[in-house]
Amino acid sequence: MSRITNTFESIHGRGALVAYITAGDPSLEATERLVPQIAAAGADIIELGLPFSDPLLDGTAIQVSAQRALEAGTTPDGVFATVARLRAGGLETPIVLMTCTNLVMRPGFENFAAKCRESGVDGVIVTDLPPEEAGEWKAAADANGVDTIFLLAPTSTNERIEAAAAMATGFIYCVSRAGVTGVQQTVPPELHALLDKIRKHTDTPIAVGFGISTAEHVKTVWQWADGAVVGSAIVNAIAAGEDIPAFITNLRPDLSGN
Repeated sequence: MSRITNTFESIHGRGALVAYITAGDPSLEATERLVPQIAAAGADIIELGLPFSDPLLDGTAIQVSAQRALEAGTTPDGVFATVARLRAGGLETPIVLMTCTNLVMRPGFENFAAKCRESGVDGVIVTDLPPEEAGEWKAAADANGVDTIFLLAPTSTNERIEAAAAMATGFIYCVSRAGVTGVQQTVPPELHALLDKIRKHTDTPIAVGFGISTAEHVKTVWQWADGAVVGSAIVNAIAAGEDIPAFITNLRPDLSGN
C-alpha cells in the first residue's frame, strides 16, 4: 500500500488537507525547512510544484512563486535531492510532485519515475497529460511504485472521467472550477454534482483544489470529497512572511475550530 493510500485510510472519518507549495520558493533550503513544519502543523499530504517557465494552469500567485524559484536556481534534480534529504531526516508525510509533461519527458518517463522512487516521492500529477496519452508514463510510474494522479475538471467528458478513474492511483485531483489556480471567495455549489459524477466511476479518493483557501472552504469540501488542496493561499502566506505552521493549522477546521 502506498503512503498516499495509507494516509487516506488512516484518517477515515475526516478529509485530508493537501498543502501545495512551489519547490524552491524562495529557495530549496526554505523548502527543506518548511515541509516538515507544514507536515507537523497538520498537512496530510504535501504537493511540491516543480517550477517551470511556461505555466499551464497556474494563476498569478503560483506563476510568481515559480519565477522566484527559478531565479533561485531550482531544478528538478535539486528538488529530488531535497526530497531525499527530507526522507533521510525521517519525514513520513506523502509527497506529490505537480509538474508538466515537458519536465517529465526531458529525462525520460522511466528515468523520472526512478528518481521519484529513489528520492521518496510518492505520486506525480502531470497536469497536461490526459489519461488517453498516459500509458507510457503510467507503466513507468507503476514499475517504480509511484502513484499517478489525474486532474478532472468541470469540463471533463464522461469518457475522460472513466479513463482517469480506471488509471488513477493515490487520489484523483478534482479541479473545482474552470480556469487557473488562485484564491477565491467561495466554493462553487456545482462542485457537489461534479464529485457525484466522478464518484460513480471510482472508489479512489478524490481531493478538490483550485480556489480552496480557507478553513471554511476546506470544511465544505470535506463534506463531499476525501481531501482539500490549498495552494495559492499558502504560497501567498510564504511570500508575505507569515507564520506558516500557524497558517496550516488554521486551515484544518478540526484543529482550528473554524
